[in-house]
Amino acid sequence: MNDRVKPQDKIRCDACPVLCYIAEGRSGACDRYANHGGELVRLDPLTIIEHSDTAVPFLETGPDWDGDIVQSTRPFITAIGAGTTYPDYKPAPFIVSQEVDGVDMITVVTEGIFSYCGVKVKIDTDRHIGEERSVVRVDGEPIGLVMTSEYGSRMLSLGGVDHLTGGSKKEGRVTCDALLNLCNSEPVEMTIDDGATLTVQAGQAPIIDGERERLMRVGCGSATIGMFAAQWKDHVDEVVVVDDHITGVLSEHQAGRLLDVPHTGIKVAGRKSTPGRYFQVAEPGTGWGGTNITDPLSILKPADAKVAWPGLRLLMVSTTGEQWAYYELDEDLVPQPAEIPPVLLASAERIAENCEPSLCSVLFMGGAGGSLRAGVTENPVGLTRSVKAMLTRVTCGGAPAYVWPGGGITVMADVTQMPTNAFGYVPTPALVAPIEFTMRRDDYAALSGHMDRVRRVEDVITPDIRRVRG
Repeated sequence: MNDRVKPQDKIRCDACPVLCYIAEGRSGACDRYANHGGELVRLDPLTIIEHSDTAVPFLETGPDWDGDIVQSTRPFITAIGAGTTYPDYKPAPFIVSQEVDGVDMITVVTEGIFSYCGVKVKIDTDRHIGEERSVVRVDGEPIGLVMTSEYGSRMLSLGGVDHLTGGSKKEGRVTCDALLNLCNSEPVEMTIDDGATLTVQAGQAPIIDGERERLMRVGCGSATIGMFAAQWKDHVDEVVVVDDHITGVLSEHQAGRLLDVPHTGIKVAGRKSTPGRYFQVAEPGTGWGGTNITDPLSILKPADAKVAWPGLRLLMVSTTGEQWAYYELDEDLVPQPAEIPPVLLASAERIAENCEPSLCSVLFMGGAGGSLRAGVTENPVGLTRSVKAMLTRVTCGGAPAYVWPGGGITVMADVTQMPTNAFGYVPTPALVAPIEFTMRRDDYAALSGHMDRVRRVEDVITPDIRRVRG
């Protein structure tokens, strides 16, 4: 504290447990609240989302309302800039009433302080970024771990209360900063123990060990065989689609057999699963198909001399079509590089054409605790039951939120569907995230809502608000 400023010259902010003393003209540690003329003010304006188009045209007819609680044709009051319920005994900052096609709807908005929160990150890449369970670090501090891989993507689980509050002060601060930047769609550089260095940014291609990814694989090696077998059968004798998970071999694969592609005697290293499908052909890496190989021939065993023949045409290709090689077998049945026919080159390009752009997806995940729910209703369990009964819809900054089954209200939402700078923080440390609950007025009354705090939407929409086009 500045000794030249007496405590009585400051005001105390009660928007979070830090309880900052804030001097005139200054903001608190979170940069969200400030002392303006001796009054505590929220610096970011309340944000509403305005939709110009009708997402469901038949709703324009009026009376046949289909139960869409958050309708696209009306302005939607978000919790961004609304303020918090802390210290939790008080109702949510904005409880707004609005008539929609003759139905009186209530939207309760608050910026929740989430100590129990994190992000799930989906990284579209075939490259090996680290072993499952490996620690993810920012500035040397652990902030999460590598999860199980999904179809064409690597997954990270970052944040959580154990990293925010269970480690050192630096670990908590670094974790909170990383989560805040990720949720606000800013880039974050991170490293994985014994793995890659990543730059992750929601809605952008990942950067892995300094290289920007381009394409998400079209499928595993087996799926690629199934997709393109008919286009290959008249132009090549054998195709091997190299993949870290399931490498495909055309002539053995069911698709090849049904298209009468004869066996070729080309043998692939690895563990055979079902015909034409091989596991563990190489170690994970950043090479062909997410393996560690740069020479595709390294995964082949000697050809079967009883089946293979000189001049056999062999195409090897990766699951993104970015790597390919064409060979013809010599008199000793050894594959030799040859000029690729245009039709096969076009097929590799078609694989790439069918690959979607590689992106990073960031999903905020948080638990709406009892104190936050108390800002909605005097009986917090009533809100939980209303959400589970689908009488109340939950959104985060206007974005649809997936509510996990089971106890409590654990939500997950795509940060790219929210307005910019939707998230803040408090140095406890914790994220401040917008959350909205929308329901019919009679349902709100039935769950013991704060009916005396309901305001008409006309009283909330002022020139000072921030308008975002939906």
